[in-house]
Amino acid sequence: MAKEIENPCISVCYLRGDLCVSCGRTKDDIRKWKRMKRPEKMAAVQRASVRLKALKQATPLVTQQTGLPTGSG
Repeated sequence: MAKEIENPCISVCYLRGDLCVSCGRTKDDIRKWKRMKRPEKMAAVQRASVRLKALKQATPLVTQQTGLPTGSG
């Protein structure tokens, strides 16, 4: 049996528009996660990783652990 794809949620939801800056997923990906098949989850995790990397490069004051702006929360 194939290993389950781990949910990238870190339980610190911080939405900026349609994007959670904590896990990198869109609202649509978050909403559909439980119904996604393995290949869809793999693709969602890959897209989220790319988004987070771009976000952290564009926003240097974002903390690496939570994705939240430094000094918030």
